[in-house]
Amino acid sequence: MNEPLAERIRPKNLEDYISQRHLVGETGSLTNQIKQGFIPSLILWGPPGVGKTTLANIIANESKRPFYTLSAINSGVKDIREVIDKAKQSGGLFTPKNPILFIDEIHRFSKSQQDSLLAAVEKGWVTLIGATTENPSFEVIPALLSRCQVYVLNEFGKDDLIFLLDRAIKEDSQIATKKINLKETDALLRLSGGDARKLLNIFELVVNSEGGDKITITNDMVLQKVQQNTVRYDKTGEQHYDIISAFIKSIRGSDPNAAVYWLARMIEGGEDLKFIARRLLISASEDIGLANPTALVIANNCFQAVATIGYPEARIVLSQCTVYLATSPKSNASYTAIGKAQKLVRETGDLPVPLPIRNAPTKLMKELGYGQEYQYAHDFANNFTEMEFLPEEIKNTALYQPGNNSREKANREFLKNRWKDKYGY
Repeated sequence: MNEPLAERIRPKNLEDYISQRHLVGETGSLTNQIKQGFIPSLILWGPPGVGKTTLANIIANESKRPFYTLSAINSGVKDIREVIDKAKQSGGLFTPKNPILFIDEIHRFSKSQQDSLLAAVEKGWVTLIGATTENPSFEVIPALLSRCQVYVLNEFGKDDLIFLLDRAIKEDSQIATKKINLKETDALLRLSGGDARKLLNIFELVVNSEGGDKITITNDMVLQKVQQNTVRYDKTGEQHYDIISAFIKSIRGSDPNAAVYWLARMIEGGEDLKFIARRLLISASEDIGLANPTALVIANNCFQAVATIGYPEARIVLSQCTVYLATSPKSNASYTAIGKAQKLVRETGDLPVPLPIRNAPTKLMKELGYGQEYQYAHDFANNFTEMEFLPEEIKNTALYQPGNNSREKANREFLKNRWKDKYGY
């Protein structure tokens, strides 16, 4: 069987591996570990087609370790145990380094399947390398996650993708036999959605469907050859990001009709329902916030319900939450406040905590003034006393500005009555 182009030109060593310089560049966090052969169990997290599987293979080759691979799509606990048994037997006097077990799409493993890996990782029978497109904090069980280092792989940039195309034209044994003029690349790059594997598959399709040995690649030509790609929802590619963006922006724009439409597009396309529910949680806080704090409660209950009941009934819960958020008053005041606060922290560094509000658990700390002159709010009228809680260097800095909605207007009046002109409310 003829290997696809992406497989034929897959890099075999670090020198040929492109991008991800923060991991495998000269000062990359994985570079020295790979060269020294000291590889911890790790999770490679990043979008599709950015080199997770390739990097796992290179790590195994560079460290000269036995390499076993499983796909979470079609492997069960029995398969895991069989591979672990083989891995244990492959070690020994002449193989001092433990084997590598690579699991693609590890986020698809159930809790019991992930549990079956714990002993092997804990006792060092295998070095686990998991690849995932989903946030490991949500999709990998805490016990396994705590035993692994998480490394984030970034999307390929335009230059990286064009470099891959040039490499294929020059180095692939089948493509190099043709004279290819890469006149335009925008269509190839857009259809790939930043996925290198998809890019090379589309490129190979275009080249093979064009007769003759002299081929000029143009945008119109590419779109004509692969026009079906533009109408199919690809839950791991460009449309995955475009449609979730349209969904969230429709909610932010208070349009429940558009929001439910984009929700239906994702559901019909087979999108992970928990992914949608997580984005609703984020929107409830980022876009609605204190204009309607109940939105976060609704979204959290939605996430729990989706995780509990699954498809098809979960679509009803998602629709209910979507409509609720879209028709809710909006405010990004809390989101803006934490952004301002983090920027201020980066600019001013570790400012000292004012002595009156420091903790004073020991006699020495009390003698040094910790906690002195602290005014306990509940000892004063209306449970309030005006004192300074910010460091001296940034006192009177207003980070939270209430939004223009009924609930936050009440917040503004409350703060104005308490703090008078201190924060300019």
